[in-house]
Amino acid sequence: MKILIVEDDLDAAAYLTKAFREAGIVSDHASDGDSGLFLATENTYDVLIVDRMLPRRDGLSLISELRAKAIHTPALILSALGQVDDRVTGLRAGGDDYLPKPYAFSELLARVEVLGRRKGSPDQDMTYRVGDLELDRLAHVVRRGGKEILLQPREFRLLEYLMKNAGQVVTRTMLLENVWDYHFDPQTNVIDVHVSRLRSKIEKDFDQPLLRTVRGAGYMIKDEVSA
Repeated sequence: MKILIVEDDLDAAAYLTKAFREAGIVSDHASDGDSGLFLATENTYDVLIVDRMLPRRDGLSLISELRAKAIHTPALILSALGQVDDRVTGLRAGGDDYLPKPYAFSELLARVEVLGRRKGSPDQDMTYRVGDLELDRLAHVVRRGGKEILLQPREFRLLEYLMKNAGQVVTRTMLLENVWDYHFDPQTNVIDVHVSRLRSKIEKDFDQPLLRTVRGAGYMIKDEVSA
């Protein structure tokens, strides 16, 4: 899952980014309404988290503009304004959920997960399959040949992205931006290490390899038998 956090409080945004990363969710950040509108228009996200009081363009205006552009990415509004009338106004402006501040991150995470499941685009298929390998996004379970495979959160996110793009070469840059949320190459072997661990887990005790390295390009997961 990839989300956009539109929050002008940099400390709060940093906290949310870190907390979501630890939960296996990649996020982008915008510090004002205009930047948030640009990112939400130019990129694809599963969920938007929008602070109501923002510089340059308030959160409700941002969401209303997105809806006018036929962009229906689920949006959760965060606000210190938590009265019933405030919540009703936010929902009528196009918000899908409204969480008053202060809040518990566990509740925010649960609400984001619910909204992420609600999104009706093709990217929201709950199960990916490549050959006899199956990844259930909703249950957060991976099986191959009916046998459950235990993965760490980062390994799960890596496999999810590879399976989402099954049959296509996935570059290091794509993995850095979509799995690690790096917008630069940190010059480490972090990807190679995680791919090696993932390959070992999903191919151990199975005859048919699925995950291969495309020399000089990146990685690809593909069912060669079916192909």
